[in-house]
Amino acid sequence: MTTFGSRLRAALAARGPLCVGIDPHEALLRAWGLPVDASGVREFGLRVVDAAAGRVAVVKPQVSFFERFGAAGFAALEEVLAAARAAQLLVIADAKRGDIGTTMDAYAAAWLTAGSPLEADALTVNPYLGVGALAGTFELALAQGKGVFVLAATSNPEGTTVQSARTDHGTVARSIAAAVASYDAAGFEGGWSSLGLVVGATVDLAARGLDVPFDRTLPLLAPGFGAQGAEPADLPRIFGPLSPAVIASESRSILSAGPEALAERIDVRSALYRGDFHG
Repeated sequence: MTTFGSRLRAALAARGPLCVGIDPHEALLRAWGLPVDASGVREFGLRVVDAAAGRVAVVKPQVSFFERFGAAGFAALEEVLAAARAAQLLVIADAKRGDIGTTMDAYAAAWLTAGSPLEADALTVNPYLGVGALAGTFELALAQGKGVFVLAATSNPEGTTVQSARTDHGTVARSIAAAVASYDAAGFEGGWSSLGLVVGATVDLAARGLDVPFDRTLPLLAPGFGAQGAEPADLPRIFGPLSPAVIASESRSILSAGPEALAERIDVRSALYRGDFHG
């Protein structure tokens, strides 16, 4: 079975690092002329998938914008997830789940089991109940050929105090990274890990202890590009030796183009990351 890390590495090599967020928040639904309900988020998500297919490697649906509409919203999300995977896009479900014991195991089964209605290629998770509480999720992901991205250094200012706090093993963020790396050690084949980190493009990596390479290549899901301020040309400067494994996530900067210009905006932003945009 091909690992998620191997598939991700190949996909980014072919399409570049841009990840298109699927974030159908209310203002965007209205701007796109769509109803603010489950049918609106369904149509929004499917249009983004159509525009992204063949242009980028990864899409990232933000689960909350579907969840707000209850059962109908989840049904819409199921369609969007299935359509994206059918279009050969890698799908990161941005659900940020985090719990303990069988509760966390159930979350993992919902998002990372082949054939599940909510099946995605990878899931974002919250480690602040302890990285060890995610062990079952990591094990399931590796067994299923899936990926997991663990929050380590987020771009919201409220996270700085906790994530930069010092432990016996460096900062909290660095300790999380080290713990995540250790879980993939047994099955690691010298390529990229299937377990990665969420690291904001607008954070001070040195202050979080994340400015030096890890023992193995951990993929980095990096929000903060586009509307939040980081630009494609900034990626090598921000991430240094970690740059080749960065997935640069953009949402508003792309989605604000509207449905008619969406594909063109994706092409332009993707070209900027690849360095082949000439105006």
